[in-house]
Amino acid sequence: MEEQLIVGLGNPESDYAETRHNLGVECVQALAARWQVPIKKKRWDSLVVHAEDHGAWLLLPQTFMNESGRAVARALRDTGVEPSAIWLVHDELDLPFCQMRISRDRSAAGHNGVRSVIDHVHTKNFARFRIGVGKPSGRGAAAGRHHVLGGFSRTEARELDQVVGGVADALEFALASGLERAMEKYNRAGALGCEDAG
Repeated sequence: MEEQLIVGLGNPESDYAETRHNLGVECVQALAARWQVPIKKKRWDSLVVHAEDHGAWLLLPQTFMNESGRAVARALRDTGVEPSAIWLVHDELDLPFCQMRISRDRSAAGHNGVRSVIDHVHTKNFARFRIGVGKPSGRGAAAGRHHVLGGFSRTEARELDQVVGGVADALEFALASGLERAMEKYNRAGALGCEDAG
C-alpha cells in the first residue's frame, strides 16, 4: 500500500503554539503520541518521523506557514511519496469550530499554507483535513489574520481535546478504510463528537 505524507500546517515559533492557525500541528502531534512515535527528527526544514508500521510519514514544517510548500516538496523528493498521497491537516475559517471536512483537489481558498504547497508541488490533487476554527468577528484580511493567529476562546478550549482527538481518529480511520469512507463518516456536523458542533 502506498505510504501517505501527513502534514500538520502551522507556524514554528512558541508564540504561535496555541493559536487557531496551529490546529493542524496539534492534531498530527496527537496522532504521533497515540502511535508512540515522537516527531523530533530534523529534516527537510521540518520535524519528521517515519511511522512505518502505520504506512505514513508525519511532517511538521518548521518554515512559516506561507513557506510550508518548500518543506513538503523536499520531503516528497527524498521519500518518493507522490503528491496525490499528501494529506494536509489545517485550520479552516469557512467551517465552524467543532466541524471538519475531508476533501481533495480543492483550491487554496485563501489559506497561505495550502497555497504554498500547491505552488511547490504543482498540483492541488491531494487530500485535506480542514478543521473548522470559525469566522472572525470583523471583516477583511486583517480580521482573518488576527482570528487565526489568536488563541481559542474559553468555550472552544473546553472542546479542543475532543476536536484534536476526533481529527486523529479520522486520520487513523482514513488510513485503515480509505479517504472515501472517511469522508462519508466525518464530513457531517457532530462527527468529531463535540457538544458544540456548529
